[in-house]
Amino acid sequence: MKKKSTLIGDIISHVFLIVTTIIAVFPLVWIFLSSVKGKGELTSEPTRFWPKIFTLDYFDHVINDLNFIVNIKNSLFISLITTVIAITISAMAAYGIVRFFPKLGSIMSKLLVTTYIFPPILLAIPYSIAMAKVGLTNTTSGLIIVYLSFSVPYAVWLLVGFFQTVPIEIEEAAKIDGANKFTVFFKIVLPLVAPGIVATAIYTFINAWNEFLYALILVNDTSKMTVAVALRSLNGAEILDWGDMMAASVLVVIPSVIFFCFIQNKIASGLSEGSVK
Repeated sequence: MKKKSTLIGDIISHVFLIVTTIIAVFPLVWIFLSSVKGKGELTSEPTRFWPKIFTLDYFDHVINDLNFIVNIKNSLFISLITTVIAITISAMAAYGIVRFFPKLGSIMSKLLVTTYIFPPILLAIPYSIAMAKVGLTNTTSGLIIVYLSFSVPYAVWLLVGFFQTVPIEIEEAAKIDGANKFTVFFKIVLPLVAPGIVATAIYTFINAWNEFLYALILVNDTSKMTVAVALRSLNGAEILDWGDMMAASVLVVIPSVIFFCFIQNKIASGLSEGSVK
């Protein structure tokens, strides 16, 4: 009887997971199939799932005529630079908080995360004025600085939990063997919290990749636009070309999906190791 109830529970769990997976994946499949439909299919038969004719005309138009690849390169550059700088600063700050200011550090980390209680639109005008005064409006450098201002506090708050999982006895043993503070940090501590750093870097990258508001306000040069703004610009004032929109969405989404497939184990292990916070 117990085995039968266990079997029924397993069946229900698997059915639930299969249905949930289909619901989660369906929008991505729909976007991809819509991007390869023939001209006119999206408007004449918008609910048809499988295309009558497969074509890559929309991708050709988006890549060659709209120069969407340039926008992807801009976002990739900004997101990577933001992630590298943010993780470098945040890792050292979080380690310092945990090891050198443990009592004050818990208060500091909570204060850092309070920066997220303010809605982004509230800071849009101050950021615009500040960037204009220092001459960084319409530049990738200005956008990177803005992204760092809210990426670093969040990354520090996340990494504090990961560094707290490292036993101090390991560091003391390394110091007895003659290692200095820099050696202990770079060769002992960082490898131990690598999954947490990877997970934090991924979140930082995705936040910078998907950010729309500040990229729209601070950058008006089409050659410097990010993918989020470029994707929004495809929505014309009167006419919306759904084919171009779907093709551009695929170019934006698919790389992220492939990237997550490779590093999903790192995310899971990083979250579990930092759960003791």
